[in-house]
Amino acid sequence: MERYLQILSVSLEAVFLNKSRSFLTALGIIFGVAAVIAMMAIGNGARQEILNQIKVVGVNNIVILPQNQNQAANDNTKDDKQTGNDNEKALQKKYVSGLTLNDVENIKNILPTIQYITPVVEYKVTASTNGKKVNAQLTGISTAFFRIFNLSIRKGAFFTPQQATNGEPVCVIGPEVATRLFPDKDPLGKQLKAGNVWLKVIGIIKGLRVDKKAEKMGILDYNRTIFTPLKTILLRYKDRSLINQASLSGGGQTFFIGGGSITLFGGDNGQNQGANNNQLDKIVVQVKESSELVPTAKVIKKILTRRHQNTQNFEIKIPELLLRQEQKTKDIFNIVLGAIAGISLLVGGIGIMNIMLASVMERIREIGVRRATGATQKDIIFQFLAESTFISITGGVIGVLLGVIMAKVITLTTGILTIVSFWSILLSFGVAAAVGIIFGYLPAKKAAQQDPVESLRHD
Repeated sequence: MERYLQILSVSLEAVFLNKSRSFLTALGIIFGVAAVIAMMAIGNGARQEILNQIKVVGVNNIVILPQNQNQAANDNTKDDKQTGNDNEKALQKKYVSGLTLNDVENIKNILPTIQYITPVVEYKVTASTNGKKVNAQLTGISTAFFRIFNLSIRKGAFFTPQQATNGEPVCVIGPEVATRLFPDKDPLGKQLKAGNVWLKVIGIIKGLRVDKKAEKMGILDYNRTIFTPLKTILLRYKDRSLINQASLSGGGQTFFIGGGSITLFGGDNGQNQGANNNQLDKIVVQVKESSELVPTAKVIKKILTRRHQNTQNFEIKIPELLLRQEQKTKDIFNIVLGAIAGISLLVGGIGIMNIMLASVMERIREIGVRRATGATQKDIIFQFLAESTFISITGGVIGVLLGVIMAKVITLTTGILTIVSFWSILLSFGVAAAVGIIFGYLPAKKAAQQDPVESLRHD
């Protein structure tokens, strides 16, 4: 052991005698390891974001959204023209309803693959109480909504099935609404005014971060939401499925007639009732198994198409599948970036080998002296391997620190989530050490194979 410690001491002395060359030799490893750490941190961050988004959108969920009514009219017009029955259909005026509670009941009764289903109605309102105001989303739901999206209560309780059935004026609010309206008091049991409706606060949900991408998939920002039973909104606020003379003449209600469409305009007392004939703003369905997502979505599309008189006035999204596809794309991108970073490690290893080969040529006489004084070929190999490995490991340590700093800088400057894991550090450090051993072996072997007599004659 003492022999090897002495050889190691000689190796370190040789490294520190040429500090500049040793540092320049390690640069390739430093930047290579830093790049690997940073790229893996970006990849881990992207994966965590996808997992967070999947948690927000819910597992095995299908979201049914109303489509633009004018687009649906155009689609229906094209279909009518293609049938060749323009004269007959021109005599028929048909009203096409949007998403309704009847659609929910039909889907629930027909499909055995459904675990939970909830209708959703949304209105942007100004919530106020005691002179304080906040812009919020008033959302009417069934009790299944909380189970579908795994929402948990921070304080109080969710509304009961009895409260939902009776349409009682109760609500569960998001943490931001609670903070803005009740900064100095407990919101439970207090009244707030959402639009023109007074509601009693019975619970506060735990905060959950929702980004813009999730909102585009039909997911609410729960922090600024006021949840109330669906029947409460339909009874006390507005039910868009109610069609009367005022709504037909006042809200821009569209009728489909043969090969075209007509729209009736008029006053609606500010309610804009006819502008949206969807009783519901969305329907969220949760299936029992992931394998049933696509088949269930196809059946739902057929059910709604038939119920809506072959008019495509709705769209179906499967957020989880969209996010997993995005995750696969990001994984491929991260593999490419990791490969590029790995190439820099390879270049660093080649740099170490070149410098060590040059060092062997410069130190041939030293090798001859050591061989003449009793050093074996194994001793020479160990000496030069120790030098290359020390340079590589030192470069790896500096590279890890630089990589962690780069990851933090990326997060601060771009807002991209980065997560530096222990395994990425261990992997990078191990690769750096392996590079030193692998690429240092050839120079070490060449040094050990030098003829002692010829080495002593070398100037």
